Amino acid sequence: MKVKCVICDTIEDIDENSFQAKRLRNRPIHTYMCKKCDTRITENTQKRVDSGNFVLYRSKITEEEW
Repeated sequence: MKVKCVICDTIEDIDENSFQAKRLRNRPIHTYMCKKCDTRITENTQKRVDSGNFVLYRSKITEEEW
């Protein structure tokens, strides 16, 4: 299966029977990112987390007591 990276527009082949290929076929909201872009984003995010200037906004989950 041919897939295109959403960031760098590189076209790659992945196994037709892989879990990732099945997910891309059945759920169009999922996008493909090549290994090079994935590692670059991971490294840059880790640098920001380590610097202390990274704030991750998560929704507050309130537990309902019955």
